[in-house]
Amino acid sequence: MSMTVGKMQLSRATLLAAAFLGVLLCGCGSGGGTVSNLTAATPTFSPAAGSYTTAQSVTISDSTSGASIYYTTDGSTPTTSSPHYSGRISVSTTTTIKAIAAASGYGNSAVATATYTMTMTAAPSISTTDALADAKIVSLSDATSGATIYYTLDDSTPTTSSLIYEAPFLVASNLTVKAMAEATGYAVSSVTSQSFTPDISSGTLVWSDEFSNSTTANAQPNAATWTYDTGLGSICCGNNELETYCAWDSSTAPCDPANPNAYIDTTGILHIKARNPSASVYTSARLKSQGLFSFQYGRIEARMKLPESQGMWPAFWLLGNSIATVNWPACGELDVMEHINGSNPQNEGFDWTQGSIHGTNLNGGTQYHPAGFSAAAWHTYGMIWSKGEIQYYVDSPSNIYATFTPATQTGTWPFDSGPEFNLLNLAVGGDWPGSPDATTVFPSEIQVDYVRLYTN
Repeated sequence: MSMTVGKMQLSRATLLAAAFLGVLLCGCGSGGGTVSNLTAATPTFSPAAGSYTTAQSVTISDSTSGASIYYTTDGSTPTTSSPHYSGRISVSTTTTIKAIAAASGYGNSAVATATYTMTMTAAPSISTTDALADAKIVSLSDATSGATIYYTLDDSTPTTSSLIYEAPFLVASNLTVKAMAEATGYAVSSVTSQSFTPDISSGTLVWSDEFSNSTTANAQPNAATWTYDTGLGSICCGNNELETYCAWDSSTAPCDPANPNAYIDTTGILHIKARNPSASVYTSARLKSQGLFSFQYGRIEARMKLPESQGMWPAFWLLGNSIATVNWPACGELDVMEHINGSNPQNEGFDWTQGSIHGTNLNGGTQYHPAGFSAAAWHTYGMIWSKGEIQYYVDSPSNIYATFTPATQTGTWPFDSGPEFNLLNLAVGGDWPGSPDATTVFPSEIQVDYVRLYTN
C-alpha cells in the first residue's frame, strides 16, 4: 500500500513540476498574455552595399508580413523612434544606412547595415594671386588625377557643358566663380564657389608686363607669364613659315642659348629677334601666355616698334583657351596687330598694320594706314574687347579704326565663349609676306615696351 501511495505521490510531484515548467515555457500566468520567441526578418537593401560612381536610389524591404522598417543614416543604431521608411532613399555621398523591422507578434529584427561608398571627384579648389587695382588672377585645381574642371562666371550652376578650365584667368569685375569637376571612374564633384567684388572703375590698369630688368645683363622674359611655341614651320605653327621658333634656353640646333631670340634688355625693352645663322636657316621666337594667364573682355595694348624688311611678319594677338579642346579656328583668334613689309604688293605702296578676327567660317580684317604712318616707329596697338564687339585702335583708344560685331560678320562668333591668352611673335616668311630676299635685314626684331590691360 505504502509503495503504491509512494508511487502516487511521486507522480503528483512530477506533474506539478511539469506544470510549472509549462508555465515558464509558454509564458502563461495570471495575466493571461503571450510573448513570442519569433523575431521579424532582418531588412534587406537594393542595390546592395558597395562602391558607386553615381548617386543611388536605395530601397529597403522586409519579408515579414506587415513589418514596419525604421532606419538611420548617421551611423546610430535604429529604434522604433527612428525615421520610418516610406520610400526610396537618395544617396549621393558616402553613407551608411542601418535598419530594423518591427511587426506585431514578433520581436524586433536584427540590425541590417549597408555602406554605400561614393567614389566622387574631389571638389575643385579656387586660389588667387594679386594683379593690379584689386583685380585677381584666379586658378582652379582638383585633387583627383585626370579630372576636368568646368566653371561659370554668370552665377549659373556649372555642368559638363560649361567652360572647361584651361588656364588662370583675370577677374576684374564683380562676379561669382562656380566650379565642378568630373573624372573617369568617379562621380561628379560638388560645386565650389567664390564671389569677387573688386568694384574697379572702367579704364583702370589691372594687369601689365612692363618688361622690367634690374640686372646688368639681358634677362629672360617673366616665366610666370610667358612660355614658348617651339619648332620648325608646320611642325610648330603652320602658314608655311620658314623659321625655327626657339625658347629662352633652347639648345637644339639651330637654336643658340648664348644668343636667345627673345630677351629683355637692361633698359626694360623686350626684343624678339629673327636671325639667319646659316644659309636658308632662320630662328625666331613666339611667346605666349597659354596656361599661365588669360582674360575675357577689357582693353589691351602693347607699345611696339616693328621690323621693316621683306619676309618679316610680326604679330601681337590672342587665341582662345579652348584651343586645347576645340582647336583652331573654333577657339577664336583676335589679331591686335599684324604687319608685313611695305614693299609687298598687297600693301599698295604704303605702310600699314592690320587688326583681324577669326572663327569658324568667320574672317574679318581692316588695315590701318594713315598718311605718314611708319611701323618702324614706336606705336601703341590696342584692342577694346566687349561682349559682342571687338574694336581696334592705334596710339589712342579714341582712335578706333575697325569695329567687328556678330551682326557685321558671317560665321560663328566665338569671342563671348571664354578667356583668351596673349601671343607675341616674329615669323619669317610664310604665306602672307613671302620669303626673305637679298634686301632682308638680319637680325630683324620687334621691340616691346609693355603690354597693359585695362578694364572697359
